[in-house]
Amino acid sequence: MPSYVIQFNRRTRQRAIRSFATSREAMDYRLMLEGERQDSDVEIAALTSRSIESLQRTHARYFTGEDISGAAAPCA
Repeated sequence: MPSYVIQFNRRTRQRAIRSFATSREAMDYRLMLEGERQDSDVEIAALTSRSIESLQRTHARYFTGEDISGAAAPCA
């Protein structure tokens, strides 16, 4: 089942999402991002779900703002 890492800025509501084949890969990436995080308003979550559409239903608050997944900078 695919896993996703979501970087969500609580203040601006911007999000960046990256998908992974395994939950281990997602967790490793999440831990790396946590180590580099500069902004306490940025929440980093690793979630496993059948699809991104399923995540949109179960974790709707992460999908309320702008998706900047293709942007050069993370949700700073």
